[in-house]
Amino acid sequence: MKVAIIGYGKMGKAIETILLQKGHTIPLKINIENQYDLTTAALQLCDVAIEFTGAQSAQQNITACLLAGIPIVSGSTGWLQNFDHIKNYCIQQNGTLLYASNFSIGVNIFFEINILLAKLMANQTQYNIEVEEIHHTAKKDAPSGTAISLADQLMHNNPFKTNWVNNATSNANELPIISKRIDPAPGTHTVTYNCDIDTIEIKHTAHNRVGFASGAVLAAEFIVHKKGIFSMKDVLGIS
Repeated sequence: MKVAIIGYGKMGKAIETILLQKGHTIPLKINIENQYDLTTAALQLCDVAIEFTGAQSAQQNITACLLAGIPIVSGSTGWLQNFDHIKNYCIQQNGTLLYASNFSIGVNIFFEINILLAKLMANQTQYNIEVEEIHHTAKKDAPSGTAISLADQLMHNNPFKTNWVNNATSNANELPIISKRIDPAPGTHTVTYNCDIDTIEIKHTAHNRVGFASGAVLAAEFIVHKKGIFSMKDVLGIS
C-alpha cells in the first residue's frame, strides 16, 4: 500500500513507523514547509492518505484528496462544524472518507462503554455528570475531539443535557468538559457520575501514541479499495 502522510508532526512520524513496520511505502509526506506539494499529481501516486493536521487546514487537505480520487483517513479535530459539507462533497465525488476523533482501538471500545453507561444512567438525575480530558501542553485545541465525542454520546442518550461547556457549571442542562494540559500526558479521558451516595467513573488512559497510529493505519488498510463514508465502527465491526 502506498500512503500519503499529510501532517508530518509527532503523530505523522508515529504513523510512518507503523507503516514501514507493516511493509507499506510512503511516496508523499506533507508538512507546513512543503504544503504546496499537495497536488493532484502527487496524491495520485498514492493509494490512500492519512491526514493529521489542524482545524485550519483539514478541510482543504480532505478536499484535495477527494478531488484527486484518493481515499482519505482524517483525525484532525476542531473543524467538525463543517463535517456535513465535507460528507456531501465526498458523496458528490464518489470518494472515500473515514473520519475519527480518535483511532485508538481502546478508545473506540471506551466509546461503546460510554454509550451503554449513558443509557443506563439516563433517568438517574441525582448524579452530576462530568467529562475530563488531560493532554500534553502542545495540544492546541480544547476540549479534545475525543472529549467532544464522549459529550455528544452522553447528550444523545440523556434527555436532560442540551449542550456541553468547556468549564465547570452549575446549570443542570449543561454538560461540563474539564480540559487540563499537563506534560507529558498523551491523553486521558474520564467520564464521572457523582452524587452524595456514590461515584461511578470510567476512564481511558493512553500511554503513548502507538495506539492512535496503529488504528489510523488499520483504518487506511480498511478503506483503500472502498467507496463511501466510514468510521472506526466499520473498521472494528462494531454495530
